[in-house]
Amino acid sequence: MTEDLFTIEESDSTTKPTGDEAIATIVVRCHVQPGAGRASVVGRRHDALHLRVAPPPADNRANVAAELLLAELFDVPKSAVSVVAGHKSRDKRLRVEGVDLVRAQTVLAAATLDTAKGTSSNPGKVQRRF
Repeated sequence: MTEDLFTIEESDSTTKPTGDEAIATIVVRCHVQPGAGRASVVGRRHDALHLRVAPPPADNRANVAAELLLAELFDVPKSAVSVVAGHKSRDKRLRVEGVDLVRAQTVLAAATLDTAKGTSSNPGKVQRRF
């Protein structure tokens, strides 16, 4: 169940069906842990996607790293991801524009699967040095 990790932004032109796809803007709840050795998707933490990023929170660097990590995870341009709430908190909401909803659910399910089983591997296989 990944639907509790994100919400679909409501707008007249938010969802654009293109064949079997529904492209939308979503807001993902994230818990960001700065100062990690490398950026990675850890799994879930309560109702949020748990991210680790290398940069410290100073000068907005951890927020930028979280944006880059989500852009890579959802395969969207970096400019399509932005922090909309929690700029100075570990608990954040990040807007991701132009996401295929089926792909988003699949990616989030894979990223949180091993966490539900109690393992600590990196199921999303998204690791990056920033």
